[in-house]
Amino acid sequence: MAAGRWVGRGDKNGGDQAAVDAMRKLISSVSMRGVVVIGEGEKDEAPMLYNGEEVGDGNGPECDVAVDPIDGTTLMSKGMPNALAVLAVAERGAMFDPSAVFYMEKLAVGPEAAAAIDITAPIAENVRQVAKARSIDVADVTVCILDRPRHDKVIREVRQTGARIHFISDGDVAGAISAARPGTGVDLLVGIGGTPEGIIAASALKCMGGAIQARLWPRDDVERAKAIDAGHDLDRVLETDDLVSGDNVFFCATGVTDGDLLRGVHYTPGGCTTQSIVMRSKSGTVRMIDGYHRLTKLRAYSSVNYDIEHAAEATSVMPPRP
Repeated sequence: MAAGRWVGRGDKNGGDQAAVDAMRKLISSVSMRGVVVIGEGEKDEAPMLYNGEEVGDGNGPECDVAVDPIDGTTLMSKGMPNALAVLAVAERGAMFDPSAVFYMEKLAVGPEAAAAIDITAPIAENVRQVAKARSIDVADVTVCILDRPRHDKVIREVRQTGARIHFISDGDVAGAISAARPGTGVDLLVGIGGTPEGIIAASALKCMGGAIQARLWPRDDVERAKAIDAGHDLDRVLETDDLVSGDNVFFCATGVTDGDLLRGVHYTPGGCTTQSIVMRSKSGTVRMIDGYHRLTKLRAYSSVNYDIEHAAEATSVMPPRP
C-alpha cells in the first residue's frame, strides 16, 4: 500500500524506499528473532532491511527472513504489470547464502511436472517432459522467460519446439510462482535471474509443491574465482531443498500493480483494495486474501504513511538509495 502511491511516477528509488520503510516498521511487530538473509544489500549500502539485520520483536522462534519490498521496481515506477511486495520466512539456517554469485540459471515448474525437469538437459527436452507430465501437446506449453539478450539461445530453442513464450521484463519471482499456480497460463520458467530471487521463489514453490532447479552463473572471472574460493561447486545442481531446507516455510506476496498472479493496489474514495497470496509449506495451504482498507481509519493509528504527499516528504529527506 505504501508503494502503491508511487506506481507510474517514474521514481524507482522513492517507491522502493516507501516499501522498505513500511515493511520494516510492520515486521518489527512480528513475534520472532529474525535475521535478514536476503535483503536490500549489505549494511553499508542499505540503511534498512540489509543482509544480517535483526528483525522481529526479539521473542519467539529464530528465523531466516527474505524480503523483497518491491520485486520489480521498474515495473512499479512505470505502472507496468507484476510488481509485488514479497516476504518469506523459514527456520534459522534454512536459506541458501546468496552472497557468492548474484545470478543463477533457473528452471521452475508446478507440482505436476516437479519430477520431470532436468536443468542439465537441453531446454527442448525439458519442454517435452513438461508437456508429457501435464498431458498436453508441446505446442500448448507456455514458457516464461525474462526478456534479456543473454536468453537469445534459449528463446530460439524453445521456439524450435513449437512451444509458446511469455516474456517478462522484470520480476521473475512472479514468473516462477505463475509456473506453479493453476490458471496463469504459464507452465515453466527458464533462464538466468537473480540468486536472491531464486531463493525467494523456492520458498513459494516449496509451499505449492512445485520445484526449482538452479546452477550458479558467475558474470565474470572475478565472480567465478570468488565463488570457487568460497567452496561453491559451479556445476552443482541446486534443488528446491538446497535453496530452502526444512518443512516450515512461510511466503506471502501482495500485488503493487496488476499482473498475471495478483491484482495491484486499487484506490477508492477513502480507501483502497489489495490482493495477497499467503502460503505455508508445512500445511500446504495457499490462501488468496482480498483486502479493503479504510485509509481514513488507518491514518488514526498506523505508523505507516499511505498518502503520497506525506510519503514524498519523508522520502525527500532520506539518503538516496543505491
